[in-house]
Formats: sequence, structure tokens, C-alpha cells
Amino acid sequence: MVPKTQKTTAFRALHTAPKILLLPNVWDVASARTIEAAGFSAIATTSAGIAFSLGYPDGERISRETMLQAVARIAGAVKVPVTADIEAGYGNRPEDAAQTAREVIGAGAVGMNLEDGTHDAAHPLLDLSLQLEKIRAVREASAEVVLNARTDVYLLPVGDPQAAYDLALQRLSAFRDAGADCVFLPGVADPAIIGRMAADLNFPLNILAGPGSPSLPELKSLGVARVSLGSALARATLGLVRRVAEELKSAGTYHALENAPSHAEVNRLMK
Repeated sequence: MVPKTQKTTAFRALHTAPKILLLPNVWDVASARTIEAAGFSAIATTSAGIAFSLGYPDGERISRETMLQAVARIAGAVKVPVTADIEAGYGNRPEDAAQTAREVIGAGAVGMNLEDGTHDAAHPLLDLSLQLEKIRAVREASAEVVLNARTDVYLLPVGDPQAAYDLALQRLSAFRDAGADCVFLPGVADPAIIGRMAADLNFPLNILAGPGSPSLPELKSLGVARVSLGSALARATLGLVRRVAEELKSAGTYHALENAPSHAEVNRLMK
């Protein structure tokens, strides 16, 4: 087993490596071991995928304890570094974020996401000063954790595109200066915006990718350091389940099952 300090050092270094850091997000041990076996150097969890697998919607609808139990099972089942999506830190107080950071490390992960969305339509973003207090609290609670600080500006309808850019840059710059190791801007697929943000920040930038996003080589050329898939991989598996169900119901055939790994292969993967 690789010592956690070595995993932390290795994971932090991947944010400034020549090769872009790609994190297909996982939601259970089987998906984590599949991604590890495919040769990825690190693994990220998806809070939405974990919530969906337990029968809940996304948005801190499960407890910190339940989320970190899932993270612990994943981190304990793979050799590569694991970073945990723990949403907004399970509480609005800085001490809540600090406690979550300690428990993330205790669960065996070496990194964590911390977002600024509130799920409140009237006040969709947490007050910047409070979010900075939470980031500093995480940093004080654990110098070891690799902190990826996220803003949801582009996931929200903020009106004028320039206003959205300026607000996102303000928040991500502040997160950087408060001690984050990487900053995360989901909801953006425009290469011009991505490249401009990477240049303005001059700091490791994480982009959420999927259909319609620039390719990995393009993102690398734009200055992006880290790419996540969020819940897309988990939802893609649900898409396959739906296709299988529709084929069974309509045609009574099994073609959609043809590329599944064998029972023996999955058994070996779980050993």
C-alpha cells in the first residue's frame, strides 16, 4: 500500500505535470477499480453519482457520514490517489468545512472539492467572505488535503456574459489566494472563455467536460490543468440500463449487453 503522504504529494504534483490531469468521476468500488484498471493516475468521486446510487437527488441530501462512508470504501479499494467531491462541505460554518476536511483525510482520500453554490434560488452563491473563511478553515485543518475550490457562477443564470466572467474571475482569484491548490469552473465549454480564464488566473484550473466540450488536447493547449467528468459517467451507465430495458421490452433481444465485461472478469477485478 502506498503511504498517504506519498499519494498526496503525487496527486498535488499531477496539477502541474506536463500531461493534463483527467479524472473520470466514480461512485462505487466497481467503477473505481474499473477506472484504475484502465490506467488512470488518480480517481475522483462524484457526489451526485453516489447520491443517485443510494436513491437520493444531488445537493447534500445525504449526510456527511453517508457520503464519506462511500468515499472510504472507494479509497480503500484502489492504490491510486482519491479526491472526494463533498459538495459545499456539509454546513455553512467554517468549522463545518474544517471538520469535513479532517474526515475526508480520515476516509483515506487525499483531496476534496468545495463548492460555493447554495441551492437557494434567492441567494445562489455563498457570500464570498464566508466562502473564503471556509477555505482557510480547510487549509488550517489539514495542510495535507489537496483543495479544489469551485464556483458555480457559470451554472447559474447571471445575465450578461461579461458580468459572469468578471464574477467568476473574482471568486476564483480569491479562492486561489486563500489557499486552494486548484480552482474549478464547471459550466463552461467556450474555448475563448476557458483560455482567457486560465491565462488570467495563472493557476491550476479544473474544467468540467462532456459532450460539447473542447477535446483534451484542446483543453491542454488552452492552459487547463485538470478535467473532471462529474456525474456524466454515472449517468451514462444509467443510459445503458435504459437502452437495455428498451431493447428487451420492444425487441426481446440482448444486443445492448454485448460489450459488458464477463462475470469472471468483474470477479477478478473485485479481488
